[in-house]
Amino acid sequence: MNYLGRFAPSPSGPLHFGSLIAALGSYFQARSQQGQWIVRIEDLDPPREMPGSAQWILQALEAYGLYWDGEVVYQSQRHELYQTQIEAWLQSGQAYYCQCSRKQVKQAGGYYLGTCRHLVLNRTPSSAIRLRMDHPVYSFIDLKQGKITIPDALAEEDFIIKRRDGLFAYNLAVVIDDIQQGVTQVVRGADLIEPTGRQISLYHSLQQKPVSYLHLPLAMDGNGNKLSKQNHATAINIDQPKPTLIRAMTFLGFDIPKDFMDARLEEMITWGSQNWQIKQLPEETEITP
Repeated sequence: MNYLGRFAPSPSGPLHFGSLIAALGSYFQARSQQGQWIVRIEDLDPPREMPGSAQWILQALEAYGLYWDGEVVYQSQRHELYQTQIEAWLQSGQAYYCQCSRKQVKQAGGYYLGTCRHLVLNRTPSSAIRLRMDHPVYSFIDLKQGKITIPDALAEEDFIIKRRDGLFAYNLAVVIDDIQQGVTQVVRGADLIEPTGRQISLYHSLQQKPVSYLHLPLAMDGNGNKLSKQNHATAINIDQPKPTLIRAMTFLGFDIPKDFMDARLEEMITWGSQNWQIKQLPEETEITP
């Protein structure tokens, strides 16, 4: 099977150092396998989006020499695809309407206990849609971290695939898109290890073979928080990319040549693609650069 990897940022702000780590890791892994690398903008949550940030992200990728294959896909243009699958599950009984609030779930111990599973509720403005967990995943293999074990309560939970506010859930959209686009491996930050089991269970529910997963170390700030748009991480410099690129590649475990700064940007990216190895990645899942 031909390798196809992807970088899938949410447009909630400009590209920051932590996002650059994910972009570089997925890019180098794809190119080292002589594969394709695509970009998907995961604009599922309009209230969290920053106007213009999707275009800024794409400009930043190009400024750092990360050129994608094919057309950029936007999840906001794929709602019909997600809804069609949900309707099929509702009709078969594999999905159902749920009126339980977050507060009620928290009071029940933090995990949803299937309260509405057999009630055959009708749709209301306050209803979410949950998927009946017929294929719980209790562990999976990460290409760097090895076997990841998932708590039974989390693995067995009927999780939300469409929110009470009408927005499609990340887990559903990302798996449907990865299948439809032909993604063969997912390379992303270690903050997404926890939902991986649910995503693998969705592959089984859709009768598809799951992809393999590689989770990269997270870049942390001095206060122990993940560098993220929510934590107001600083945007990367797109006018002078080479210093930040070298810093990011060092973070990913590359042994950088002494004269690397003198190379052209394209040469730096090509060198990274040719010398990338999963075993070079740090053992830690969280690092303060």
